[in-house]
Amino acid sequence: MRKFARTAVTAVALTAAVSATLPASAAEKTLLKTPIAFGSHLPALGTPIKWVSEQLPIMSNNKLKMKIYEPNKLVAPPEILGAVSSGKVNSGYATAGYWQGKMPAAALFSAVPFGPEAGEYLAWMYYGNGLKLYQEMYDNSGYNVKVLPCAIISPETSGWFKKPINSPEDLKGLNMRFFGLGASVMEKLGVSTSQLPGGEIFGALEKGAIDASEFSQPAIDKLLGFHKIAKYNYFPGWHQQSTVFELLVNKDAWAKMSTSNQAILENTCKASMTNSIAEGEAMQFDVMAKAQENGVEIRYWSDEMLAVFKGAWDEVVVEKNKDAFFNKVYTDLTSFRDGYDLWEAHAFLPRIKPAK
Repeated sequence: MRKFARTAVTAVALTAAVSATLPASAAEKTLLKTPIAFGSHLPALGTPIKWVSEQLPIMSNNKLKMKIYEPNKLVAPPEILGAVSSGKVNSGYATAGYWQGKMPAAALFSAVPFGPEAGEYLAWMYYGNGLKLYQEMYDNSGYNVKVLPCAIISPETSGWFKKPINSPEDLKGLNMRFFGLGASVMEKLGVSTSQLPGGEIFGALEKGAIDASEFSQPAIDKLLGFHKIAKYNYFPGWHQQSTVFELLVNKDAWAKMSTSNQAILENTCKASMTNSIAEGEAMQFDVMAKAQENGVEIRYWSDEMLAVFKGAWDEVVVEKNKDAFFNKVYTDLTSFRDGYDLWEAHAFLPRIKPAK
């Protein structure tokens, strides 16, 4: 397994955001009305876009503002892409994995099973072909949106289960909430999956409508109460070693923004990448320790189980690659990762605990 997230996304992004600010008189006023797919109270999931909304007026001298709308208050999360593209709203915050039913490649810009950790993902996004392909996907599919990566989190928990999973046979017949490409992997292993929104998962677990669930990182899952019902929490998050979140801006609205406001928005989203992963990384270990004190068993998948998940993922890739654009993106990402392996294999120390 790849070493835990060592993202080097630097605070230079924040400096760039500040330096991009022009005198107030040079910028036109813009108000971004932004429905969001995740509650702004959810740390590292919804809090990044709230942080962005707080920074924009400061850096633009009140010429660029954002008003966020909690999930379902203005637009339902699954409808954000269509609403932004049509101009019903001029921006929206979600994750591209929500649109994989419309564009199979969208999932690759959200989270990739056995895929890159945050630093590598961002290297491909910003200095490989990732961001170019990301925009190309929306353009080729007829969506009138400008895409800006605007937050990233490191690995998620692999799932909360009511019973221990010791072999592939233990997965067969389970009903489980699962997201993105990982859901296709679980279905290969006999799991029935559904993509319930976060607010509905606890009730479904409590009523027995689902037997298990993955959602996000421990600090986020804690707020949703999964530990009260499912006592077996599995790691590593092979299905989401890192997850990217996007700010979509209507292209017509983007074109009307001043160049300074465009730069401020782009660079604030880059700064949010740093902010979001730092926030997420800082809070997980304390939450995990307290969960253990409350009877949660934290388990690490055996080599056998990880090999089973990887084998199923390889089968999913073959099927998904039948879509030409999915194949184009996955081939490019894989090529970048093959090159990155030389650097990663030599540059980083394994985690070594200090002697007591």
